[in-house]
Amino acid sequence: MLNWSQYSLEAATVALALALLSSILVLAVGRGGARSPALMTAGAGARAGARGGVAVLTPPAAPAAPEAAQAPVHRGLAEYGTGMTRLALVLITVALGLRAAVTGHGPFANQYEFAVAFGWGIVAAYAYFEYRYRVRALGLLVLPIATALLLYAMTVGATADPLVPALQNNLLLTVHVALAIVAYGAFSVACAAGALYLISPPQGRRGLPKPEKLDEIAYRAVVIAFPLLTLVIILGAVWAQIAWGTYWSWDPKETASLFTWLIYGAYLHARVVRGWRGRRAAWLLMLGFAAVLFTFFGNLFFGGLHSYSGVTR
Repeated sequence: MLNWSQYSLEAATVALALALLSSILVLAVGRGGARSPALMTAGAGARAGARGGVAVLTPPAAPAAPEAAQAPVHRGLAEYGTGMTRLALVLITVALGLRAAVTGHGPFANQYEFAVAFGWGIVAAYAYFEYRYRVRALGLLVLPIATALLLYAMTVGATADPLVPALQNNLLLTVHVALAIVAYGAFSVACAAGALYLISPPQGRRGLPKPEKLDEIAYRAVVIAFPLLTLVIILGAVWAQIAWGTYWSWDPKETASLFTWLIYGAYLHARVVRGWRGRRAAWLLMLGFAAVLFTFFGNLFFGGLHSYSGVTR
């Protein structure tokens, strides 16, 4: 079944790549009709009807309405991208489920498993926010992150090693990791919304949501993720006490998680209490997701007690 798990993961990666391509094409088609052909034709009719210094407005010829022609293409591409995203989510779920059936534990034994789980969390969060807010443009930034994580997972090896003693509190760690991947997924959506906000003009751009909507989506994503990250840190401390005899050991991942929590706490405080909106809040979201990525990858460079850092204590 491990082979089928790997096949499902590869198929999910292809589906995500197709979903990303669809998102790019949707944006391209949407921007292609940014200028109104009716207004352009009306202007031409006014110029052509000028005689003897008097402008004679003549009714413009009925335009070919390229926007109307583009609408079915735009809608079809968007629906195809949504379908591919949901298919990828199902395939990653299958990959994780088959692996759990073989190993008997959740995706927390090594870097491969958590990278796949991280990718699942990102795709699941994006699928939810796309459905909730009908904003497919988030996929332009979210889907590349998820795809990169799955590709990264394929490079680190998918061996199914037995759990080391410190990881054998299965239920607690399963909940701990499950909360983490959902939180990280929601933070990725917040980051994407913040990044799109930074590149969008104040009046919005065809094919992209209005900045106010992006700001609201980012806030809602953090409101979901921040309490989950809080529980992740608390459960991690409980697990550390069981595994290592101390609630806090300043392990690199523990420290990075705390730093990430402080950044998003500062974001919520700045928004709710200080009234921060827009660009300043968006830059805080960029910093926060950089901290999320550091939390995930930091153990590879700084060591630590977590198993997928290479230390098996």
